[in-house]
Amino acid sequence: QLQLVESGGGLVQSGGSLRLSCRASGFRMDAYAIGWFRQAPGKEREGVSCISTSGGSTKDADSVKGRFTISRDDAKNTVYLQMSVLKPEDTAVYYCAAGLTLEGNYCSLFVSPFWNTWGQGTQVTVSS
Repeated sequence: QLQLVESGGGLVQSGGSLRLSCRASGFRMDAYAIGWFRQAPGKEREGVSCISTSGGSTKDADSVKGRFTISRDDAKNTVYLQMSVLKPEDTAVYYCAAGLTLEGNYCSLFVSPFWNTWGQGTQVTVSS
């Protein structure tokens, strides 16, 4: 059974840092592009960062560029999201998602059927 489990969320003060982890079980992550998405109360789910299967291509939303870094460790079947200089507007439930692809440099920040495996999410709360 394909499963993704996020961890690392919590409460942090504005300007602080957190590292989220997304661990896969039931499948090898190295054939999948991985994306991080977030959803704040009353808002639509949005793409934050994504990384291709090769790790050679990453994309970040404009709102997090220069502050968030996505990386992957396929040996550990885990993708990370390092978040720095956190702002109250980063408060949301963060989800990771996996999309199977043969294109080594593909990933997308759009919420689409490409992302067919989702985790349960982890809450990130940034206080001002």
